[in-house]
Amino acid sequence: MPKLSTYQPEVGPTDVAIIGAGINGLAVAREAASRGLSVVLIDQDDIGARTSAISTRLIHGGLKYLERMELNLVFESIRERNILLKHAPHLVHPYPMLIPFSKAQSRPGWMLSCGLLLHDVLSIGKKLPFNRIVFGKRLKEGWPSLVEGGLKWGGLFQDANVPLTERLTIELARDAHERGAVVLTHARVEGLVRGGGRITGVRYRDRVDRELKTVHAKVVINAAGPWVDSVLDLAGAHDRQIGPTKGSHCVVDAFPGAPDTCIFFESPHDARPMFVLPWQGRFMIGTTDLPYDGSLDEITIDADETDYLLSAVNQLIPRAKLTADDVLWSYSGVRPLPYVGELDDPSKVTRDHQIISHDGSDSGLVTIIGGKLTTHRALGEQVADQLQKTLGQRVTRSVTRSADLPGAPDKPLAKYREWFVAQSALPEDVAGRLVDTYGSAASDIAAIVEGDPELARVIDEDSGAIAAEVLYARREEGAHTLEDIVLRRTLIGINKDVGISAAPRVADVLVDAGEWTRAEADEQLERYGEAVRRFAPRVLAAGEAA
Repeated sequence: MPKLSTYQPEVGPTDVAIIGAGINGLAVAREAASRGLSVVLIDQDDIGARTSAISTRLIHGGLKYLERMELNLVFESIRERNILLKHAPHLVHPYPMLIPFSKAQSRPGWMLSCGLLLHDVLSIGKKLPFNRIVFGKRLKEGWPSLVEGGLKWGGLFQDANVPLTERLTIELARDAHERGAVVLTHARVEGLVRGGGRITGVRYRDRVDRELKTVHAKVVINAAGPWVDSVLDLAGAHDRQIGPTKGSHCVVDAFPGAPDTCIFFESPHDARPMFVLPWQGRFMIGTTDLPYDGSLDEITIDADETDYLLSAVNQLIPRAKLTADDVLWSYSGVRPLPYVGELDDPSKVTRDHQIISHDGSDSGLVTIIGGKLTTHRALGEQVADQLQKTLGQRVTRSVTRSADLPGAPDKPLAKYREWFVAQSALPEDVAGRLVDTYGSAASDIAAIVEGDPELARVIDEDSGAIAAEVLYARREEGAHTLEDIVLRRTLIGINKDVGISAAPRVADVLVDAGEWTRAEADEQLERYGEAVRRFAPRVLAAGEAA
């Protein structure tokens, strides 16, 4: 796989400077670089560290857009879901979900049934099974706890998910880098450069020497997500573009009546869409959708949101009896939706993206609003088309429609996993975890162990992560901080305590390898402890209570 360095090079004049290494910025960087444009991608944090890391982790076929007859979004979602299933099979998986039909919900069962049928018609050639209606014996066998709660029938919608969203963003960055893009993380943009009556670049704070540096660019892309308006503030007075809404999820262990498949249902409180999602041996419950005007730097769930989520599940599955004490941790963030003024129901704001080419003294600046995990590649393609036109180039064909992501194996995933586990000297569970997390890059991590068998030691019993993964994250995937490694490279941070117990062992690996001094490791550990407070982990609350 292509290597992402922790070294930050000096950057000369470039075609495109992109602010924001979330899913939008990554998609644009990958697509633009694939067409031969010189690209610099800059983020104040890490790759996919904020908004892209707080999603419901679905790669959805646009079922909810049918109701609003946004057929363009439905077709785009279906196409992009198929592309991801084919070219990122190690990351994106089929993920069926049951949609309960009941008289209490706002949409009658017959309407939902027709929607599932129509979606199948629009999905001709899809890579997933057909949707189906479920009732009677089949419903009782598959979802007995919902039947106990009074459910008579429902629909089984065939969709997809990306359980390790963080790995998707890392692989997009690696692919963009392999295609020529420069990726600068932990580098805050502090100004826009002007020349000749237009915007001609950005000024950013280098993370190593903290110097203010300049990148001259023919076009600057503002893909800062919830921070879009903050970037526009650097250009001067402007109309507000982002009207963020807050979304929160709770993570719990398996509970009485927990389903084997995802449940996509209506909240009994306000009829908005909700999910109970099996995820990495646990369950996610989400999500809220609330207008938000608070700080974008530290967003946490509140008690009302927790009660809203858990009480909805308890009504759906009476056996669950979930309480706030069952929440292992939670995650919250904001959706960078377009600003529409006062709105009673934030869920009605369009989820389609917008691409704004500024004019006048702000020409040379392009702002992206909205965007989704599912259709990120399509957004990148549209922006790259526009970039080539702006730069006076012929618009070339997108190669990302048929390009594998770096970790995609050269054989069906199940066969690759079986082969890797069989030939690996690592224990079966460790070898399996490597494939499940890194795809074909599992071989690169196994090679590190061959060079030093001591690095095969497990450093987190919950996830099964080994020491070699830490060095791989640091040396091959551009991880700069402990948070980068634990939360976004190794995914140790999605264990029961968001990586708190494993973090000291991760730091020890880097000290032993000469990557950090003991003082640097201690500083990183302190910063990590502060960073994960935003997840409200139960283990921290218990410790503070004691």
